[in-house]
Amino acid sequence: MGKRDNRVAYINPIAAARARGPAQNSGPTIQDYLSRPRPTWEELKEQLEKKKKGSRALADFEDRMNNKWRKELAKNREKLLGNDKEKDKKTTDKEKEEKKEKKEKKKKEKKKSSRHSSFSSSSSSSDYSSSNSSESEDEDEKKSTKKKYKRKKASARKASDSSEEESDSESKKIKRIKEEGDKDKSRKRKRKAERSHRDSSSESSVGSVSEEAEAKKKKRSSEEKDKIMDKSKKKRKKKHKKHGRKKKKKAASHSDSELD
Repeated sequence: MGKRDNRVAYINPIAAARARGPAQNSGPTIQDYLSRPRPTWEELKEQLEKKKKGSRALADFEDRMNNKWRKELAKNREKLLGNDKEKDKKTTDKEKEEKKEKKEKKKKEKKKSSRHSSFSSSSSSSDYSSSNSSESEDEDEKKSTKKKYKRKKASARKASDSSEEESDSESKKIKRIKEEGDKDKSRKRKRKAERSHRDSSSESSVGSVSEEAEAKKKKRSSEEKDKIMDKSKKKRKKKHKKHGRKKKKKAASHSDSELD
């Protein structure tokens, strides 16, 4: 069985491009982009001025709207504050009307007294007593109106004071809560610091104990080594002495043999 011929014809891409020729222009070229129509300096200035004018118009519109909102806010404020002012005005108007009525009553009474001055002393005394009674009634009415006005003012002040006290109490509560939270945080930090200090101290104590144990072991090992060395030295000395004695005996025996 023979192998199949899987070879493919190789075409040089550069040679194929040259054979195709120059590519057709699809769209504007760089030269067309560079030679595009551009606005002059004067036209550009006009465009910038138009943009500025548009921004000015927008700013004017915003100012107008702001003025409208301000007017509306002022009206709402006047309405809210006007209720209290109207109440005060009504009370003052009532007082003025009452004063006018009293003055008119007094004038009428004076006229009546001047007309009836020709009557007897008894009638004059009765008129005087009636005038005094009317004056006393007027004074009583004035006092009652003043008391009512003072009560209204006191109630309004109490309401404002109570609202202020409530706001102060709320602010105090918030401050207390914040202080308690800060205290808790500081306590937790202290506890963490104490724990870390204890852990570090325990670790240091463990490290010192281990160091002491190692030092003791080293001392023991050094002492044991010294003992072993001393024992070895003593053994060497004993061996050396025995060897010297043997040499002396040999020398003495050798000298005796020579003498013989």
